[in-house]
Amino acid sequence: MLRLPRITVEVPVLAVGAKPADYEQLAAYTDGLRRPQGLHMTLLHIGVLEDFAADVAEWTRGATVPDAAALTTADWLRALPVLEGFSGTAERLVLLGGGRVSGLEVDVPQGVRDFQVSLVQALHELLDDMLVDNPDDFILSSRALGYRYPRWRPHVAVGKPKPQGHSGEGRSREGGGSWEIRPLTVEFGPSQIRNGQLLPGSGDSLA
Repeated sequence: MLRLPRITVEVPVLAVGAKPADYEQLAAYTDGLRRPQGLHMTLLHIGVLEDFAADVAEWTRGATVPDAAALTTADWLRALPVLEGFSGTAERLVLLGGGRVSGLEVDVPQGVRDFQVSLVQALHELLDDMLVDNPDDFILSSRALGYRYPRWRPHVAVGKPKPQGHSGEGRSREGGGSWEIRPLTVEFGPSQIRNGQLLPGSGDSLA
């Protein structure tokens, strides 16, 4: 069975700084600097759809079968509202994912934070509809969702940290390294569903 790639609700990065050199400066702090064309900020991580559906089926003890969970989730994703494009600012690089990823910590408008909160609230409603009891416990334990930190931290992953750190190394709030950088404006496009074109339709089956 062909496995679908990870599904996320995200906003694409349209520009970092005023010119390419503004982004390229981050190579002084980061190994394997990612191509700017693929940068994005994740608002909600669903994970591999089959894994999420299997988690729901297991949690509900089969009251919601995997195919139904996958199709319901796909329809829910397609019906989500769209967040319009916006601008943010970044003044710090931080370590994420247990120190495996270097990312721009982005200061975003309050409306973006409110939108992300609304996505989590909508996820709770989706889980209720799929007969998932104790949605908060499910969200924190689901292997597909992969929640590690209850608080959303707006960031854009840009590469891997340099093995020996950097002379500007500090400490972030989560205990990892952080580095102050020259302030950058980060432009984001409207929200979208990553790999949304691969979501099953109402007449499809994952079997």
